[in-house]
Amino acid sequence: MKFNISRRQFLTTAALAPFAVATSCKTAAQTQGAKGGPGRFFFTSQGKTAMMNADGTGLRWFAFDVPNQATWQPCGFFSDGHRVLFLSMEPRLDGPGKPFDQYYHKTHCHIWVHDLDSGSLTEVATKDRMAPFYTPQLLLNDHRILMQVVRNGAGQIFSMNLDGSDAKEFTRAEEGMPYGLNLSPDGRRVAYHLASPQGYQIWVSDIDGGNRSKIVGDPEHLYFCPCWSPDGQWLIFQDCLYHQDPGHDWSDLYLSRPDGSEQRLLTKDQALWFAATYGPADNHGNGSNVPVWSRDGRVLCSHRLPGAKTAWEFQPQRPDTDHFNRDFKPEFAKGGTEICKIDPKDGAVTKITQPGEGVWDFRQSDSSDGKQIIFCRAKSGGNPSIWVMNADGTGQRELSKGLDNRGADHPRWVPMQ
Repeated sequence: MKFNISRRQFLTTAALAPFAVATSCKTAAQTQGAKGGPGRFFFTSQGKTAMMNADGTGLRWFAFDVPNQATWQPCGFFSDGHRVLFLSMEPRLDGPGKPFDQYYHKTHCHIWVHDLDSGSLTEVATKDRMAPFYTPQLLLNDHRILMQVVRNGAGQIFSMNLDGSDAKEFTRAEEGMPYGLNLSPDGRRVAYHLASPQGYQIWVSDIDGGNRSKIVGDPEHLYFCPCWSPDGQWLIFQDCLYHQDPGHDWSDLYLSRPDGSEQRLLTKDQALWFAATYGPADNHGNGSNVPVWSRDGRVLCSHRLPGAKTAWEFQPQRPDTDHFNRDFKPEFAKGGTEICKIDPKDGAVTKITQPGEGVWDFRQSDSSDGKQIIFCRAKSGGNPSIWVMNADGTGQRELSKGLDNRGADHPRWVPMQ
């Protein structure tokens, strides 16, 4: 049986959620920049990528001299802290109009290694290429990668050398597509959600795909994007009631041991902002918004205000031709979201940003020393910008509105060299 890619699976890949193609949780939470200097972070705007210091200095836009590439996305850091894995995509082949799942997997992709110090750019994953559509899912180490490969509309994960050789099945095409892959702190296990005919499930396996075990699965629930705790003793992931919420706007926070024991919900009433949608009518954006562990052992998340409703309403009754499928209805928007910390021991919620009505905070992660948190902020129907603050919420300051003030998204800390 062939298992086709769903809208939510593509949303994970295309939107560059920083956890969709991450290294281990140790670096997914991210770290500081060069030793002794300010922390650095990447962000994206209008299909371009930039790097900036957390004090607002040192803005640098990446402009690679490679023809016919529509977008560039950073998708993983090497252990030396100065080499970055990039994904570039050529323009879509068919032009607008077709349903998303009929054209996206035909997009030609390229994988590159860029050295931040020397400026070199080297294409990788070219040997024994199996399909036009390759997207990096997880750097296992400096030489081996888990790669998403989509052939004839069916997705599969392969483990391969960085040059593309020695590809081995991590999953089989007929069983569904893993996403949200996350490496355990000891580098020996991978947690992921599996989009299967039986629903979205959470699984854990060895790094070669063997010794797999299902942590949780229920066709009434969409379980999404697990993340290891810094000590490797727990997993967090999202639980979306997608039948009632086909746009996947909201979710709850789920906690489990890696063997599936001691499972419990830490929130209720779909309290977290899941599918972050933002922007005005002529400049919208979106992408999966996921909780992450903070350095103090709590969970950073984007927590909804009571009754919150976004300005973009999902339209399930029509085909998805633009990977968005929403109507702009700012007159019905209300509430917002704030960055909070949730204690996994008792579910206690500590408010951090508290921006107030009509403001949406999301994409949160803290620095390696736990002293700073970077995040996005957008007003209802407005473009997001990149903000930074102290870990207790003080000192909130805006760092970038993006290219031509048209929005900035997907901040991620650069590992310390």
